[in-house]
Amino acid sequence: MIATFDSPLRQAIMIKKLKRNLGRSLPLVAFIGVLSLGASLMYSPADATGQRSTAEASSRLPQYQSPYQVFERNLRPVSLTKVESTFTAPEVRAALRSEIAYVQDLQSSHVLYQKNSEQVRPIASITKLMTALVVVEAGQDMSEMLEITTADIDRLKNSTSRLHVGSKLSRADMLHLALMSSENRAANALGRHYPGGLNAFVRAMNDKARAIGMRQSRFVEPTGLSADNVSTPQDLVKLLQATSRHKLIHQYTTSEHYAVAPARGRQLQFNNTNRLVLNDKWNIQISKTGFINEAGECLVMLTEIEGRKVAIVLLNSHGRYSRIGDAVRLRDLVESKQLLTML
Repeated sequence: MIATFDSPLRQAIMIKKLKRNLGRSLPLVAFIGVLSLGASLMYSPADATGQRSTAEASSRLPQYQSPYQVFERNLRPVSLTKVESTFTAPEVRAALRSEIAYVQDLQSSHVLYQKNSEQVRPIASITKLMTALVVVEAGQDMSEMLEITTADIDRLKNSTSRLHVGSKLSRADMLHLALMSSENRAANALGRHYPGGLNAFVRAMNDKARAIGMRQSRFVEPTGLSADNVSTPQDLVKLLQATSRHKLIHQYTTSEHYAVAPARGRQLQFNNTNRLVLNDKWNIQISKTGFINEAGECLVMLTEIEGRKVAIVLLNSHGRYSRIGDAVRLRDLVESKQLLTML
């Protein structure tokens, strides 16, 4: 609406009021102008471009904010995948007694947990899984009788055995004891009775390792008593998968007890070195334990958790039952979906 003035006097009065009000508002107008000028100086075109680039980059990221704190001193950087719930990685690490730990979902190939997983370490009697794989795939007569000789005595670690020199068992029984109760003399006898002898058997072990993709593994004898038998968690998962194709290895590694009657001597009762096979909460397909001073307490398993096949590798654990405790902790984390998935 446009103001109108009906007399010169009224017009003069209104003009005077307008001048007075304008004088009062000029400082405020000047102040607002200064603020506008400062804002235009601070917000440069370069900053606008930077903000746009950041927004574009953010739009390409997953639409969630990772809540994890990851402390990976011995691992390459890993990418994080969102899971339903979380844990603080250092707390879980502190709870594990194993120097090396590795959990992999075999159906998706996702690595669910890893700790020092790229280290090459002695594997002790985990070696016997490769021994079994070579024996079974060689197609030798499993009923053939093999004899324990002085060549099977452990002169490296001076470990004892209830299979005395002169004891005779079938190849099947020797394999059963080597896998279930980690019998060193039985494992060595299996290697000696391979075509070409022990040297040929060790070559076959290394050939088999290469054939199944165990690129960072090496074997020098069939028992695991030598610290020169080495591998990595990733390689051991491949070994677990290869052995799982043989029902005999599954049967022998998971049986709870077994009795044998050597040709000379009374009946002997042997037990599984992995007490978890006695636990109804576990569904274990392949299992093997190991120990020498250089390797610490070791345990590898192929098991089923929450309806999916999972490989667990624990190396160099400290304490007699620590590997068992670590396996239980990791299974509980898988079941509660609290594992940090690392791809």
